[in-house]
Amino acid sequence: MKLDELTKGVFKYNPVFYLVLGLCPLLAVSTRVDNALGMSLGVLFVLVGSNVIISVIKQWIPPEVRIPCFIVVIASFVTIVDLFMHGYAPELHARLGIYVPLIVVNCIIFARAEAFASKNPVSHSLLDGIGMGIGFMFAIVGIASVREVLSTGKMTIFGYTLIPQFTQSPAMVMLLPPGAFLTIASIMALINYKKTMKKEKE
Repeated sequence: MKLDELTKGVFKYNPVFYLVLGLCPLLAVSTRVDNALGMSLGVLFVLVGSNVIISVIKQWIPPEVRIPCFIVVIASFVTIVDLFMHGYAPELHARLGIYVPLIVVNCIIFARAEAFASKNPVSHSLLDGIGMGIGFMFAIVGIASVREVLSTGKMTIFGYTLIPQFTQSPAMVMLLPPGAFLTIASIMALINYKKTMKKEKE
């Protein structure tokens, strides 16, 4: 049971490809893999922390003010992430810009707080946060990998070149929102195709 809580967010109920949540930061920062890694680690930290705290204090939160209380908890963890990035990764913090504070209103985090953490024990909420955070990380890093390679003809992560320049005519449209939508749609189509084929075999 507990293992299912961890893996459902990565595969079965991936927040991006299945629940279609968190697309705003995904579209904005997935032009580079290092940006995607920084954002996804921030979201993972906030998601796990807020899930655990909300699950702990849920019995003392009056139903009438649960949403403001959830926002205060989430905003506290986002402030920690924002200050940490600003102090230890200023270049990454500058590139992510407004999207770091906007983690407060990330629909993945609020949805898990409202739909899961406020109704389940701490251990399950912890695993749910980790699973959903890793699922978001896989999605945004995968999309960023495709966009960076196709738009620049190479891949560089925090100064280290993983894929050297292989073309002088990259597809610059992949840096724009249409490129992000095209990448997301292609991956979702592939996932749905595999699911359909699996059901037909069964």
